[in-house]
Amino acid sequence: MNKATTKDIWQQHNLPLSPSVLAKVGQQPPDIDFPLPWAVKPILEGSSIGISKLEAAEALNKALEVAWQYDEVALIERGIEGGEYTVSILNGKTLPVIQIKTGQGFYDYQSKYLANDTQYLCPCGLSDADEKSLQKIAMQAFTAIGAKTWGRVDFILDKDNTPYLLEINTVPGMTSHSLMPMAAAIEGLDFDALVLAILND
Repeated sequence: MNKATTKDIWQQHNLPLSPSVLAKVGQQPPDIDFPLPWAVKPILEGSSIGISKLEAAEALNKALEVAWQYDEVALIERGIEGGEYTVSILNGKTLPVIQIKTGQGFYDYQSKYLANDTQYLCPCGLSDADEKSLQKIAMQAFTAIGAKTWGRVDFILDKDNTPYLLEINTVPGMTSHSLMPMAAAIEGLDFDALVLAILND
C-alpha cells in the first residue's frame, strides 16, 4: 500500500493520524513544522524496511538516503511515543486487539521476523472501551480504502491512550511470527481454518 495515498484517504475520513510531509529524491526536504521524534519511511515498502526513527533533525538527510534506496518518495511523520497495537479483520469482523512489546525501540524488521523476545499480549491491557474504540477505527480505516475479506490495521497509542493509525496491511503476514494467525487462534481458528475462511469469502 502507498502510505501517502492511504493517509490522504484516511484524512478525508477524519481518522486519527500523526502529521506528515513527503520528501522526493533529488529535491530539498520540505520544512517540517511538527516536533521530534520523526519517523522516515519509504512510501511503498512493508515489513518496516527502510524505516528510521530520528531524535535529532541533523539525522534527517541520512535517513532520507536510506528510504530513497527503496522508493523515490519518503514519508516523514511525527513519531508518536507509546504502545503499539494491532487489529486484524476477517470477513467483516474485527479480531481481538494484540499489544506488541519489543526491545528494539519500535516494531522493526528485526522484531517482526528475527527476534525471539518480542511479546504479543492478548488480552492487550486496554480497557474494554478503548479496545472497542480501536476495533471501530480499524474497521473504518479498512473500509475507507476499499479493502475486503482480511487485513490488519496497526496503531500506536500515546501516553493518554489517544490512538494514531500507523498503517494497514491488506495482505498481512502468515508466518509463525505473524499477528493475523495469532489473533485468529485467540478466536478459535487454527491456521488451516483461517486460510479456508479467507479463501471462501
